[in-house]
Amino acid sequence: MLTIDVQVHAYERDRPGRPWAAVLHGPAEVTGDDMVKAMDAVGVDAALLVSPYTMYRYDASYALDVRAAHPDRFAVIKPVDPNDPKVADTIAQWADTEGAVAIRIMMTQGVSTDAADPGIGRVLAAAARHSFPVNLLCWGRLDQVGQMAARHRGTRLVIDHLGLQQPFEPPAPPQPWAELPKLLALAAHDNIVVKISGACTLSHQPFPYKDIWDPLGRIFDSFSFDRCMWGTDWTRAVGLLTYKQGVEAFRVTDRLSDSDRAALMGQTLQKVYDWAPAKAGSASR
Repeated sequence: MLTIDVQVHAYERDRPGRPWAAVLHGPAEVTGDDMVKAMDAVGVDAALLVSPYTMYRYDASYALDVRAAHPDRFAVIKPVDPNDPKVADTIAQWADTEGAVAIRIMMTQGVSTDAADPGIGRVLAAAARHSFPVNLLCWGRLDQVGQMAARHRGTRLVIDHLGLQQPFEPPAPPQPWAELPKLLALAAHDNIVVKISGACTLSHQPFPYKDIWDPLGRIFDSFSFDRCMWGTDWTRAVGLLTYKQGVEAFRVTDRLSDSDRAALMGQTLQKVYDWAPAKAGSASR
């Protein structure tokens, strides 16, 4: 089976030519070459490269450079600004960009909490026109996501990182799954998909993180493997586990059948994003 990570990040050192807006937890740099080496070491065939908002805000140029250097390994997701009146034009331009497969809204401070916000509506409508899934960093806002899904049934919404706040460094939160019922309620919206990304960082146990599987099982039962996609959220998770551990935890568990694992770790992603690595013989975008 193809193993495809639904979310990784790459970035270069802070420098005048491409300055950081802020500092993200993790190494001083993780270049595209570094990310490919990490993937090769554990047999990950490809990944979706999410341009890191913390460093680069809405500039996805580094992620595109990485994708150009490794076109058979990466597709790219770009954050967009729902407060920008011209965001629909930005999305149209992104749709014409080689290797672009989706956009992202960072639903943090400064983004409206109103599901009917005109800016959010512009993003979701434009995404639907260009067949782009909209990735949502939305912890603390799952109720709003449900309302957005109901208002924009033709737009596929992808919930980042289980919709749960995840740590940048140990320890895991005392009650990491407290908001799980709100996530499960969103399964009623068939245009919502969930990234099972960074799940290992919510564990209170060492590898292979056995305490994550009961709550994950509830997610799989609610959404099915047709709407769940595995990922590591590398390198945000670097302070809590190794890349190998984030991959192998999903390979060694007896809680997944071979067919479940194949869907979770690559097949569903290819359908949701209409993309597969070129070496698989079908790059859709």
